[in-house]
Amino acid sequence: MKANPQLKTFLSPYSQEVQKLVIDLRTFVTEAIPEANELIWDNYNALAIAYSKSEKLKDAFCHIAVYSKHANFGFNRGTELKKSTLELSGKGKLIRYVTVKDIKSFPIEELKKLLWEAMSISEKNNPDLIDKKDEGKSIVMSISNKKRRPN
Repeated sequence: MKANPQLKTFLSPYSQEVQKLVIDLRTFVTEAIPEANELIWDNYNALAIAYSKSEKLKDAFCHIAVYSKHANFGFNRGTELKKSTLELSGKGKLIRYVTVKDIKSFPIEELKKLLWEAMSISEKNNPDLIDKKDEGKSIVMSISNKKRRPN
């Protein structure tokens, strides 16, 4: 899927390393699940990108939260994932994530299994998503006027 042109603008305040990391994580998701839509929020304290087979956040199965020195790769219903050898962070009701500082340390094979499982959970919660085969779209959901970004 081709990224929304605004994504490059949203990433521009971040270092080249963080920008590349986000693009690599994005590629990981879009190649694994090309029918997923990319939902982008340029929020106050972070750039957030969710992946959903619909255009709704409630159907999202994973996300990337971009910060000044790293990105979090998370699962929107992470507490529902089966136990894995990979330790996920998070103490909330649903979301679990892994902090990623460079793509070399990103456990691709383990996360790919969790990604497919997370998508399956999303489909179970909304069976209309199961047969979606169209290529996903990159959609800007909102842009916050005020932002805290790296200098």
